[in-house]
Amino acid sequence: MNQVSLIGRLATDPEARAGQQHEAASFRLAVPRRRHSDGTDAGAVFIEVVTFDGLAKTVAEYLTKGRQVAINGRLEQNEWTAEDGSKRSRIQIIADEVSFLDAPKKADLEAVPA
Repeated sequence: MNQVSLIGRLATDPEARAGQQHEAASFRLAVPRRRHSDGTDAGAVFIEVVTFDGLAKTVAEYLTKGRQVAINGRLEQNEWTAEDGSKRSRIQIIADEVSFLDAPKKADLEAVPA
């Protein structure tokens, strides 16, 4: 079963783009690592997340860097050959659900037209 559930904060603002068949929005999600045994911060893992169509529109419109979200989706690996002939690979999450876990900052609310 290919299923992923994560909670983290957006490390980037969502980047929206329109394709021939689908609209998409992508962003990097910072997922905290478990703390070290001495209680110090262990940093975060940064994961590329992609959403499509209606969810992409919602993500692009309402989310900004720093917002906390829960992601449910699946892993996908893309492979390609770069211009220099080297083989490249990227793993990303295709999100089927994105739940907003915090309220927008006051500055974000002021930017939304009434």
